[in-house]
Amino acid sequence: MEKLLVKDKSIMFAKKESECHWIQSGPDSEEYLKIWIKDPTFLELEQAQTKLFELNMQGGDVKLNLSDLYRYLFETFVEKTEPSLSAIDLIRLNPYVGNQIKELMPSPFTMLEESEERKN
Repeated sequence: MEKLLVKDKSIMFAKKESECHWIQSGPDSEEYLKIWIKDPTFLELEQAQTKLFELNMQGGDVKLNLSDLYRYLFETFVEKTEPSLSAIDLIRLNPYVGNQIKELMPSPFTMLEESEERKN
């Protein structure tokens, strides 16, 4: 079977434009936060995976580090917000708002799962 060569290499790149989303500010609120999330590159997701695990060289144990992972995701993929929020503001968000944003973030877990599927 003959394989086709890619004609438009731009289909392999992460989108340049970030995507705008509306986040409800509270369960009973009619006010929203606008947030722009950028498309991840392969290397950014690889970097996210390094934030996921904490290796103790002396003890030889590995710990899951979700805190560093989500900090990296929020700092890397949130391009802008309205009203404007700083990086410090983003890590101070309440769980209601933070969980909505977390659902929009690219997932390094998906990348790990895809790697495992290709091995099988």
